[in-house]
Amino acid sequence: MPYENRVSLPGSKREPLRGATRVKPVQTDETISVTVVLRRRHAEPFVAAVPTQRKFSSREEFRVIHGADPADLNALDRFAHEHGLTVAGCHRGSRSVILSGTAEAIQSAFSVDLGVYENNGISYRGRVGNITIPSELAPSIVAVLGLDDRPVAKPHSRGVRPHAAASSFTPPKLAELYNFPTGVTGTGQTIGIVELGGGYRAKDLAAYFKGLDLKTPDVSAVSIDNGKNHPGTDADGEVMLDIEVASAVANGAKIVVYFAPNTDQGFHDAIAAAVHDKVHQPSVISISWGGPENTWTQQALDAMNSAFEDAAALGVTITVAAGDDGATDGSQDGSLQVDFPSSSPYVLSCGGTKVAAESGTISSEQVWNELANQEGATGGGVSRIFALPQDQSGSGVPAHPDTNFVGRGVPDVSGDADPVTGYSVRVDGQDTVIGGTSAVAPLWAGLIALLNQQAGHPLGFVNPLLYQIGESAFRNIVTGDNGHYHAGATWDACTGLGSPDGKALSAALTTALGGGAAAAATAS
Repeated sequence: MPYENRVSLPGSKREPLRGATRVKPVQTDETISVTVVLRRRHAEPFVAAVPTQRKFSSREEFRVIHGADPADLNALDRFAHEHGLTVAGCHRGSRSVILSGTAEAIQSAFSVDLGVYENNGISYRGRVGNITIPSELAPSIVAVLGLDDRPVAKPHSRGVRPHAAASSFTPPKLAELYNFPTGVTGTGQTIGIVELGGGYRAKDLAAYFKGLDLKTPDVSAVSIDNGKNHPGTDADGEVMLDIEVASAVANGAKIVVYFAPNTDQGFHDAIAAAVHDKVHQPSVISISWGGPENTWTQQALDAMNSAFEDAAALGVTITVAAGDDGATDGSQDGSLQVDFPSSSPYVLSCGGTKVAAESGTISSEQVWNELANQEGATGGGVSRIFALPQDQSGSGVPAHPDTNFVGRGVPDVSGDADPVTGYSVRVDGQDTVIGGTSAVAPLWAGLIALLNQQAGHPLGFVNPLLYQIGESAFRNIVTGDNGHYHAGATWDACTGLGSPDGKALSAALTTALGGGAAAAATAS
């Protein structure tokens, strides 16, 4: 008989949230949907290290070559039918299959015991231990996400301050201070933004951009796993910050916001949907949510990292906030942690600085660290999970102090993040100031959109380009620390290569790309 022999799904082990108590089992007739992430059909997608040798795949080409194997999809369909589950959605390109059924059927299919857990006012559906799957399916399944629906990430914004704060900046002013390219507005580019809560109001956007004497951007919302544009919660500040910063910097770009639930399933599905979106075709995606590496299951890390690798092959740049809790990333045990998804080797990790300006120029810039005032500090450090990528091999990334593992160094780049020198934005009808590395990810997304337009093609996975260029095109930050790591003359685990000198970076990229020789690179 098929499906009799079962094995544990590697990396699927779950423990309850610290302090959480199981209060009851789930109701057997409750409807549950999970996302099953499958392996690629063929070899891993390849992104040439030499920029002039790059040719990005179209989304359709990628779907056919690297999408899910039809045989794997058929086998999963038979498994679903055997257990009374419905295939509620299937995306071959992102290798994502949504299975839906009663809690009773879902628990039987994956040999899990689901219960309702509570902790400090948080209630979630959870499980303990491993997921098991039929041995016949084991080679093809990467992850099963959504059985446990605990919140997995938090927004990396900090320190709402009065609008009158004299030390704050509008995004266009920061773009000017950072010498962003002029004569381009991001026209022809689409910036995708992933949000796990909150929402925006069109009237707020209209008022904000009128105040900046800029056109109101073209913003649209995409619902993922029933996530919605739902303003009226604390997460509105994150959503509005992301849209307003990216749009003010690249005012000609279109903005698409992917709203999803704050679960491992929702986060993965939003990233996968944005990366493989054939309708809106974002060339840049900004993410300002995350959590310490040690709070994720390995299967979730693998599934999301695989989606970021897809983006690299498709010519999509991903900018991600490095976190706002210093070198521990707010870990409950106080250990040195970096934030995921910022620690993925396929994203541009964005750390934070504190900026002061006089007479229209930056007079000082140092590592953002307001831990003494309980107002956060830039994330940064060394991954415990992801190996040192080739592009960082000459950057002097240190071994992790606790494990001696030389992993992926975080961040890659930086920008203004201190709430003391934060961003003037509008949220829920109020003008205010917000800081955090949440602002740096959309700042860099806007800059990448400008550089894409200037180059005439997507830059895509920019990390190898930036590390090839080195610190010469950046404002090197040499002062400050994030609670453990210190700034230095070269790459460091507080501000990476440094904050941008936009025009110097544009010139260096032109040289690195052979003066436009790579303009034949394609993306869709």
